[in-house]
Amino acid sequence: MRDVYIVGAGQTPVSRENGGLDRYRGTAAVTAALADAGIEAERVGALYVGNMMSGMLANQQQLGGLIADYAGLRGIEALTVEAACASGGAAARIGYLAVAGGAHDVVVVCGLERMTHVDKDTVTRALATAADQELEGAGGESFLSLNAQLMRAYMSRYGARAEDFAPFAVTAHRNAVTNPNALLRKEIDVDGYLASRLVSEPVRLFDASPICDGSAALVLASAEVAATLARPARVRIAASAAATAPLALARRSDPLELSAVAASTERALEQANVDRSEIDLFELHDAYTIMSVLTLESAGFAAPGTASRLAAEGRLALDGDLPFATFGGLKARGHPVGATGCYQLVEAYLQLTGAGGANQVRDAELALVQNIGGTGATVVSHVLRRVA
Repeated sequence: MRDVYIVGAGQTPVSRENGGLDRYRGTAAVTAALADAGIEAERVGALYVGNMMSGMLANQQQLGGLIADYAGLRGIEALTVEAACASGGAAARIGYLAVAGGAHDVVVVCGLERMTHVDKDTVTRALATAADQELEGAGGESFLSLNAQLMRAYMSRYGARAEDFAPFAVTAHRNAVTNPNALLRKEIDVDGYLASRLVSEPVRLFDASPICDGSAALVLASAEVAATLARPARVRIAASAAATAPLALARRSDPLELSAVAASTERALEQANVDRSEIDLFELHDAYTIMSVLTLESAGFAAPGTASRLAAEGRLALDGDLPFATFGGLKARGHPVGATGCYQLVEAYLQLTGAGGANQVRDAELALVQNIGGTGATVVSHVLRRVA
């Protein structure tokens, strides 16, 4: 397997503009990434597009070929990758494997989702297709209700209070304020969190990520190609790993233990040959505050029942020992589901190249990036390493 480098990144602002077709939004991110890399379209061997719901919400499939056409990449290998909310991370893994395995020397990965052009109920039903339809969806469960189940179970088992979840949302919003591409650029405090309305007991409005649109892209290249570029490559993908668990919560031995998070994290750290203590930032999948809690515990960064202490003590802040959601995360930057994994990777890339601006994590060298599909059913993890 060859070394794989991220040599360029691009993103569009996350928005609720209810405008801009997928082809134009995706093309904007791809062309920005290629320009950032300084790579001509003729050198690109493949395009992999992560998307979950375009077929359901826009009656448009084959986004790979569509965006390849509009982005000036006509004729190349181009595929759409679907893994629910982990589609962006899954597309990045496919791109990584294509370069690492020698199939291509240069690959573009793009995550894309448009959700605000249809009504909320339609989006909710589309999102629910990532759950087990027979065991959950057919019974009227949504991802809001499923995460509410997890939150209730966690509070019951560990005696957690509503205010224990607040610091995750507060931290994410604080970081989003200085991210020009974030959707919710507004700080909140614990009192504001507690005052937000309940949307599905015990989940509050500020526990959940927003419905929105966006696209982000990366250019991946082999060491040989990276060496020819005007700007030296500064970020290597040190690991790429994936794991799965049953889609239905009822089919898991313990729903509060995200086994796919544990397995994906362990595989990625082992491949990268790093310990948890060496990770400088963790872009985790904070679609709901309960998912942040369960991820930190299942990934081995906190003992069961204790993750909330990390946030309360400021250890997840930009100047903490494990910064998370460094540009606002899913909670405040926004969660355009198929694009989220690519946004996470773009943001980690910015951190490792020292381009984080006001959101910069000091001396960041290693980033763990984790994208989750469903309630922990598909988990894709990447470790990025800064190189000299």
